[in-house]
Amino acid sequence: MLDTLISGGTVFDGSGEAGKTADVGIKDGKIVSVGKITQTAKRVINATGAIVTPGFVDIHTHYDAQATWASRLSPSSHHGVTTAVMGNCGVGFAPVRSADHDVLIELMEGVEDIPGVVMNEGLPWRWESFGEFMNYLSERQFDMDLGAQLPHAALRVYVMGQRGVDRLPATAEDVAQMRKLACSAMQAGALGFSTSRWLHHKTSSGDHTPTLTAGTDELVGIAMGLADAGKGVIQVISQFDDLESEFALLREVVERSGRPLSLSLSEELSEVSWRDVLAQIEIANADGLRILGQVAPRPIGAILGLTSSLSPFSGRSSFRALSELPLEDKCHALKDPELRAKIIAEPCDAEYERLEDLIDGGKWLWEMDEQPNYEPSEQDTVAFKALAQGLDPVEFMYDRMVDNGGKTLFYTARANYQHGNLDACREMVLHPNTVLGLGDGGAHVGIICDASFPTTLLTHWHRDRGFDGPIKLETLVKLQTRDSAAAVGLEDRGLIAEGKKADINVIDIKNLKALRPFMVHDLPAGGGRFQQLSEGYVATLVSGEMTYSNGEPTDELPGRLIRA
Repeated sequence: MLDTLISGGTVFDGSGEAGKTADVGIKDGKIVSVGKITQTAKRVINATGAIVTPGFVDIHTHYDAQATWASRLSPSSHHGVTTAVMGNCGVGFAPVRSADHDVLIELMEGVEDIPGVVMNEGLPWRWESFGEFMNYLSERQFDMDLGAQLPHAALRVYVMGQRGVDRLPATAEDVAQMRKLACSAMQAGALGFSTSRWLHHKTSSGDHTPTLTAGTDELVGIAMGLADAGKGVIQVISQFDDLESEFALLREVVERSGRPLSLSLSEELSEVSWRDVLAQIEIANADGLRILGQVAPRPIGAILGLTSSLSPFSGRSSFRALSELPLEDKCHALKDPELRAKIIAEPCDAEYERLEDLIDGGKWLWEMDEQPNYEPSEQDTVAFKALAQGLDPVEFMYDRMVDNGGKTLFYTARANYQHGNLDACREMVLHPNTVLGLGDGGAHVGIICDASFPTTLLTHWHRDRGFDGPIKLETLVKLQTRDSAAAVGLEDRGLIAEGKKADINVIDIKNLKALRPFMVHDLPAGGGRFQQLSEGYVATLVSGEMTYSNGEPTDELPGRLIRA
């Protein structure tokens, strides 16, 4: 008898082949048969009218903190993700000496917008080495599988102490120790190593990440630690101010270590055109190197409002004076006509000029509907709607912010959206040298909620866009399953085939949708984070156990730490 039979669905198996009607049989956490199945089963999931896909693999998350205190890795798990990889962008919590706990917290707070008070209360710190961190995680249960990468910042601070924090060059002895520790981390099961060379990655105190200016000898040395272990991938985010020299460095890392590398890629990530970076990636792959661009299927957008970390008026000091008030009291105060006039007329403080430039008086600001539109038009902007009614856009923005009990949310995006459409995203997603990523689940908890990328991928690009022609469902499923799994060396999942891990989604594709994010306060110390639910996921299975049924979590927590 089978444990589970998924019957009558249209199976998109992750190979890129067209969907076909088939049953899927599951036993002991593995897929044991695909086709017409007559065996009986303890549980039958009727998938008639639905599609059946492998579980989604998200290779770019930051659940490093959340995984130490929570079992549900949401929002990702609400969007069909059954495997997540954390430890990206060079930030994380191991290895670490007790004296450096605050250093890593300040870095994670600044880079990934996770409140320091949350981490100070929530992190148990029952480890020093990376292997001990993995051992701690291996004792926990989750609603999906979780893989970890060795973060460069933690490694550098562990080896170099304050010299590492101050971004001083690593000595030969430092590099040798990092290489040894990197090898040890891979042997402990790390999926890879990550680093940041991006100017905007700073601590909560405003200091640049310790890894920003790490030299070629240091990066190559660490990569050679992966080579010593014979496994592990490399993940990089870079400024690319000097594309030729920076890419030469990355090529040297890959050439000498033989390990595959992926790097973050989007519009406006740096001054260099993403097409120029992608051209270098193409050349590298033509030369036999394995370098991929990590790309997103929609804008990397910020959510603004009274429940968010930032509002459209956070740059005004009179507005910030109300920041500690409860939401209801804040709304009441903001409705005062004198305060309203004062805030609207007040100039923006210098440190918030980037925010003001981003929203540009409402020209790059959209109000989020119950089902968010991630490719909105100019006619949907706050400024356009205000002017159409003969109203001042800033005053209109203010009043809409205060409406609905202060729960109105706005969306603003330039990354991947500088031309007001997602044509660049389509090009990046379909390029043979890219892989899906950048959802950042677990990070930017008060201002970004992009963990729903997999849902947008299927709905927007296959079903909803309405021009350019839909991307085939079999192509999109392959991108988010087999290709993502292969990019981090996970060959046991990402396909619906005999012998593969029974991580599976059953999806009502006609009614699939990502809903509007909302703030919840379920973090340690009462910290808030954006949650985003979905509709249309009939069932999500991890190792054959149902973790979600019609969008609702079950009591099953079959997810475990992955050891490469």
